[in-house]
Amino acid sequence: MQEITIMLKPHVAPIVERINVEEFTTVEFVEAMQLDPETKAAYDHAVERWVEPGEFRAKAVIHGQVIPLLLRETGLVEWAGFAHGEKDDFAVPAWWRKLETSGDDDE
Repeated sequence: MQEITIMLKPHVAPIVERINVEEFTTVEFVEAMQLDPETKAAYDHAVERWVEPGEFRAKAVIHGQVIPLLLRETGLVEWAGFAHGEKDDFAVPAWWRKLETSGDDDE
């Protein structure tokens, strides 16, 4: 898991910074990752590099463990609860809330 975490880490904060809503789901975040060619390539490579056979297992780890870990590590979002009713074939989807960044209210 460490290898794919390192592989995806540089792509997470820039995506969060470009998201223009206060809350989003893990599923929506993965969809946003697919819109950026460099991030999509890193995601696809991470799926290929997962040690266990099968795309499903790789995506289950990426959606359920790696992406939530990296979102928390950015310091830009907080977990806002489970996204009941949101379809994710690979993990239990969650809501993420963007945090106020320091300096926004300093003026």
